[in-house]
Amino acid sequence: MRKVSTRRPSFPEAAPDSPIVFPAGERWNVLCGDSGHWRCGVFAPPEHSPCQCTELEWHDCPELFLLISGRVTLVLSDGRGGVTELPLEPGRPVLVTSPHSAYCPGGPFTGTCFVVERDEFDTEYRQFQDWR
Repeated sequence: MRKVSTRRPSFPEAAPDSPIVFPAGERWNVLCGDSGHWRCGVFAPPEHSPCQCTELEWHDCPELFLLISGRVTLVLSDGRGGVTELPLEPGRPVLVTSPHSAYCPGGPFTGTCFVVERDEFDTEYRQFQDWR
């Protein structure tokens, strides 16, 4: 197990009233936020099958996922040392509170999600079977 603390301000400056450009082919890009409240970013997993999701992360706050392109499947802890899969659907956000990971069934970085989370939180990473 490892732990990571994210502390504010945890997002870059963004020019208001202008499109925000982010690089393709990266797992996580924080776009902007509101200090003390939230930050948002784009998430595109390089994993392309559930067997590659051996480590799950858990935040001490909820995280909202919204599919914006391609296909992404969340891998969620079942709380008994196993996992369940939840394919995301366009236009149907999912509020995640369980330990989780994700993959793109169409290949690395072929799906992208918009993610909203707090701008200050703690994260635990463990092997999926250790989440009991």
